[in-house]
Amino acid sequence: MKIAFVDLKAQYLSIKDEIDAAVADVIDHTAFIGGEQVRLFEEEFAAFCDVKHALGVGNGTDALELALSACGIGRGDEVITVANTFAATAEAIVSQGAHPVLVDSDPRTYNIDVGKIEECITERTRAIMPVHLYGQPADMDPILELTRRHNLIVIEDAAQAHGARYKGRVAGTMGDVACFSFYPGKNLGAYGDAGAVVTNSEEIASKVALLRNHGASEKYMHEVVGRNSRLDGIQAAVLRVKLRHLRAWNAARRERADWYNELLADLDVVTPYEPEWSEAVYHLYVIRVAQRDLVRQRLQEVGIATGIHYPIPLHLQPAFRYLGYKESDFETTEAYAGEILSLPMYAELTREQVEGIVGELERVLDGLR
Repeated sequence: MKIAFVDLKAQYLSIKDEIDAAVADVIDHTAFIGGEQVRLFEEEFAAFCDVKHALGVGNGTDALELALSACGIGRGDEVITVANTFAATAEAIVSQGAHPVLVDSDPRTYNIDVGKIEECITERTRAIMPVHLYGQPADMDPILELTRRHNLIVIEDAAQAHGARYKGRVAGTMGDVACFSFYPGKNLGAYGDAGAVVTNSEEIASKVALLRNHGASEKYMHEVVGRNSRLDGIQAAVLRVKLRHLRAWNAARRERADWYNELLADLDVVTPYEPEWSEAVYHLYVIRVAQRDLVRQRLQEVGIATGIHYPIPLHLQPAFRYLGYKESDFETTEAYAGEILSLPMYAELTREQVEGIVGELERVLDGLR
C-alpha cells in the first residue's frame, strides 16, 4: 500500500485539459505579470468569499504582512494570536515591528481559546489575528464582540480555510481583512507560491493595492514605500480553473472526513471535533494518538504518508524565544504537539484507501498495546 499525504498529480489529471488550456492562453498572450487572468481571478475569488475586494499577492505570508501594514500595525503594537499555528502567522507580525502576544488553543477545536483572549489585551493591543486552523473556523462571534468593546482590528488568517463557514458566513469575511495562501497543497492551490488579501474596506484594499506594487499608484509614481508582491498570470489562470471545482472538492473532503470518523470510532484515537456552528473544509484531517511518533513511523513503513501540524509550538521555537514565553505556558498546545497526527486528506482519496489507512492504523495500535 502506497498512499501519499497529498496527491497533486491525481488532482491535475482530473482537470488536465482545463489547466493546460488556461496556462497556454497566458503564454500565448505573454501576460505573465498582472493582466486579464489576475483581474478575473480577483473578481471571482471576491465573489466566492462574498466580499467586495480580493487582491492577489505573491504568497500567504505576504498577504499577512500586507494586511497588517495596510491596517497601520507597526512598531510597538501588540497583536494577539494563537500559539498553535504555522510560524508565518507570528513571523508576519514581527516583520511589521509589532509584538505577537500568544494565547493557548481550545482543547476541542485546536483554534484560539476565545476565553483566554481578553486577559491578554493591554493598552498596546491593536489587533487580534485568529487562525482558521486545519480548515476549521475559529469561534468568531466572541472575538468580534471583544474587538468592538476594545476598538481593535480583526485580521483573519484564513490560509487553510478556503470556503469554510462559520454560522453560515464564509471564513475570511467577518473581520476587517483576511489573508489566504494558495500554496500548492492547499484546498485552493496554485502551481507555485501565491496568496490573496480579501476585505470589504475600500481603504484597506487601496492600501494593499499600493503596497504590493512598490507603492505605485501608476507606473513610476510611488506614493509610499511598498514591495514587490504581485500574483502572476499563470498562477491566476490555474487558480481560476481550480476555483470552479473548489466547492465540489471541499464537499469531497468533508465526505472523506465522515469516512474517517466512522471507521476510527472504535479506535483509541481522538478524531476532529466540529462544532454545530462550523462547516470545516478539512485542509487537514488531524487526529490525536498516544505514541504518535512510533505510530507515524510504523505507518510510513507500510507506505502511508502522514504529517504533523505542528510539532513545535510557536513559543518554543528558537526564532520566538525572545518573546519570553517558557515551557508549560500553553498547556493544551504543548500537550497536543506530541499527539497530533495528520492523516492523508484530499478529494481524490478513495473509500478503499481510507479503509486501508484505518486498517493499518488499527493494526499498529494493536501491536503497541
